[in-house]
Amino acid sequence: MNTYNPINTLILFFIIVGVLFVLFRPIKGWFWIIKNNFKSNEKVVIEDILKQLYHFENSGNKVDTKTLVQVLKFNNNQIIEVIKKMTINNLIYFDSDVLKLTETGRDYAVRIVRVHRLWERYLADKTGFKREEWHDRAELMEHKLNHEEVEKLSAHLGNPKFDPHGDPIPTKTGKMAKVNGVELPLLPVNTIGRITHIEDEPEIIYKQILAENIHIGSLIRVIENNTTRIVFQSEGEEFKLAPIVAANLTVAPFEKETVIEDNIARLSSLKVEETAKIIGISKESRGESRRRLLDLGFVKGADIKIDLMNPLGEPNAYLIKGTSIALRKDQAAKILIKKD
Repeated sequence: MNTYNPINTLILFFIIVGVLFVLFRPIKGWFWIIKNNFKSNEKVVIEDILKQLYHFENSGNKVDTKTLVQVLKFNNNQIIEVIKKMTINNLIYFDSDVLKLTETGRDYAVRIVRVHRLWERYLADKTGFKREEWHDRAELMEHKLNHEEVEKLSAHLGNPKFDPHGDPIPTKTGKMAKVNGVELPLLPVNTIGRITHIEDEPEIIYKQILAENIHIGSLIRVIENNTTRIVFQSEGEEFKLAPIVAANLTVAPFEKETVIEDNIARLSSLKVEETAKIIGISKESRGESRRRLLDLGFVKGADIKIDLMNPLGEPNAYLIKGTSIALRKDQAAKILIKKD
């Protein structure tokens, strides 16, 4: 026959209270952590949907739910549920099968784009991260910064108008500067212009452009343009791109006839027996990296030649102002020279 034991009951009571405390205590309880994490994930999904719709609409493309599910990296059911909530909250609406932004949704999307592009500019100007990393790192930060932090970041960067790819950065009121130029495949042969924008999506095409070492701000001359390839010269080198890749480059053609000097090249092309003068540093070199090159003496007018060739390919040592300085090929490619 069981007898009532008040000590066991008391122990059981404290165990239950302890478990409930761990689960439901304010802020740090498991229940609230899981709930807040779900809200955070939901916020990310909402903002990524808004941003995707913004880019689709700006490029003149229509998108339905099926397409959106394919381009977003979330659970399909979660995307569908979030779309329902966004419709109820007047962020998006359906026009037949096409998803569109409401005015409120578009304003929200522009704020997300502003954070993303400011953070890419920060990564380019203030850190040593490679440009292949900027987009993904900015994707993470665009969901974390609050309004006050965004404005501090913008002020810290000098309220820039463009991100490092040449995309306009929306102001806090949503206004954007105009990108000058047209897609490279639209330019006729012998056109001379400057690269003003490099589109970083889709990623597979952007990586091809990175592999070609094409720089924003570079002067180019179109020497071939047909349905199979686009060929252009820039900074002493010749580039050949498929039209689908070339379409990610925006070029502002010069209205007046311009001559590109043949002996202007990248330092990376200098040969052992050649000498040259530095004429500048590419806009592709930014922030600390640019300041370091200038501090090392890579300034306009300085004489330069190869001091030592690395048998393994890189880095090579360059003699400048009596000092031998080693540079990787990608660093040397951002320094423009005029060969003697």
